[in-house]
Amino acid sequence: MARHEFTRPPLGDFHTSPFYGRDVISADDFSKPEVIQISDLATQIEMIQRNGGRSTILAGKIANVIFYEASTRTSGSFQAAMLLLGGDVITYPDPKKFSSAAKGENLEDTARTLDGQGHVTILRHVDIGSAAKAARAARNPVVNGGDGAGEHPTQALLDLHTILRTHGEVDGLTVTMMGDLKFGRTIHSLAKMLTMFEDITLNFVSAEGLDMPEGIRDDLRTKGLGNQYATRSLADVLPTTDVLYVTRTQNERFQEEDPEFAEMIRLSIPLYQVTPEVMEGAKTTMTLMHPFPRNEEIAPTVDDDPRAVYFDQADYGVDVREALLALILGRAV
Repeated sequence: MARHEFTRPPLGDFHTSPFYGRDVISADDFSKPEVIQISDLATQIEMIQRNGGRSTILAGKIANVIFYEASTRTSGSFQAAMLLLGGDVITYPDPKKFSSAAKGENLEDTARTLDGQGHVTILRHVDIGSAAKAARAARNPVVNGGDGAGEHPTQALLDLHTILRTHGEVDGLTVTMMGDLKFGRTIHSLAKMLTMFEDITLNFVSAEGLDMPEGIRDDLRTKGLGNQYATRSLADVLPTTDVLYVTRTQNERFQEEDPEFAEMIRLSIPLYQVTPEVMEGAKTTMTLMHPFPRNEEIAPTVDDDPRAVYFDQADYGVDVREALLALILGRAV
């Protein structure tokens, strides 16, 4: 259980919140107190709803959920979050084919049009910077559900919430990120959010060519996170790791452009796979996380290990996104 106390009242009037009406584009959009506030409110919402409680705080509010890339958890959890808070959802399945984008409409015009059909737009798009572009055109809040290989800020929020729920704190932890660090947007956002906390050590484990972009590492240093270590071998850092965050190879980002590189990465997968044998070298208190979907990077035989929290992590996505939407759109009950 997190060591900090709840600071928010029961679900009610959030008009005085600095979140009200805000866009969510990057992990940089949040301060440490705001991240803690969202986590606390998500825990409060979880407790209320697990006991059968419901809220109508977003009654009369509509979310546009428009995803230009495939999604199960992010899209579904945003829809569930709106419905559980009494709101409604309009979805746009496969907008590349079935929205006006298929007729050549630009993203700015789409975003501006969606203003008239809802109160918030949750957008996933293939291009880095797409959410910021949509937010500049829209009057209503835009929430980034993933912009290509850029960022995924709401995933970072639920990742931090998961760490708080499992470790009780974030300060002082050693977090190891393994997998596709070049194209993994969840990794990029989480690393940025971790800079808000004290005495964090970040380890980066990846195959050659999938390293954390140097621009992001420089940004982390600028924000005060100097304890960074890159290696090709998980064994180098596993014994001291408190949180092991694994992500899949983003084959869709490079396969067509460089088939030889894609094949090289495919052959390296066994070197970066978490198995029960690998977990024997980890702390008994370590937590194993994954943003999903997974491929071969975590063996299903690890699922029963009590340190594997990735299914809980996915469940927390609904609670965290409820908290965020309540703060962005909330009104008096």
